[in-house]
Amino acid sequence: MPRAALALAACLPGVVAGLTLLLCARGVQSPVAQPRPAAPRASAPPPYQAAQPRIVPRSAWLDATVRRTQPPPRYDDAVVAVFVHHTDSPNGYACVDAPEVIRRLYAGQTTGRHWDDIGYNFLVDRCGTVYEGRAGGIERAVTGAHAQGFNHRTAGIAAIGTFTAGIPVPRAMTDAIAALAAWKLSPAGVDPRALTQLVSSNGHSRYPAGAVVTLPAVAGHDIGYPTNCPGAALTAMLPDIRNTAARLQGRR
Repeated sequence: MPRAALALAACLPGVVAGLTLLLCARGVQSPVAQPRPAAPRASAPPPYQAAQPRIVPRSAWLDATVRRTQPPPRYDDAVVAVFVHHTDSPNGYACVDAPEVIRRLYAGQTTGRHWDDIGYNFLVDRCGTVYEGRAGGIERAVTGAHAQGFNHRTAGIAAIGTFTAGIPVPRAMTDAIAALAAWKLSPAGVDPRALTQLVSSNGHSRYPAGAVVTLPAVAGHDIGYPTNCPGAALTAMLPDIRNTAARLQGRR
């Protein structure tokens, strides 16, 4: 066999392996058996990374009195935006009672609204404690039920309370929201101060289904859905939350 042909034949397994990785990355599955791909090179992590804040697990608030059978979690490929909410519940709770407040929210959403789980991925109390909300794993891109039309590739963070105009928003709460946003956006390399593109999944949002929309990476619920959430007072804090999150990622 000529030397050039030998060289080409030697390269073919690598080419097939590369094609196999490309197809898998796009979610395409082939029924044909493929050669075992070579070990990929470790990719460098995004340069701006924020530490994971302390997150209280679901087991701290979900118990047998309200727990419902639910389907397996659904996942997206990444989190490229965060939606900030308020729970529209009373503000005068003691922080030690936050698990009970979340339990009631869960019961209302799963029983009253017949959802499969609490909609928010995370909840933050007035003392700045972060709680795991929707099941599926805090490190993963769990598809929530918090922003109709924009649940995919986003994380929902709910401030426990009501933050309409004139209501003070605790600094501990906004700092915790910023830390959480910084951490969740880090794997995708998203600057919390930037804009990002999302696709509306249905016409019940502010945009028709299929529309590609440019929104803030840290956005209030009302920017994607006709609602007063997260309240005027918390909305006014979003620029500060974005800047704090960017600083926590190491950005200038």
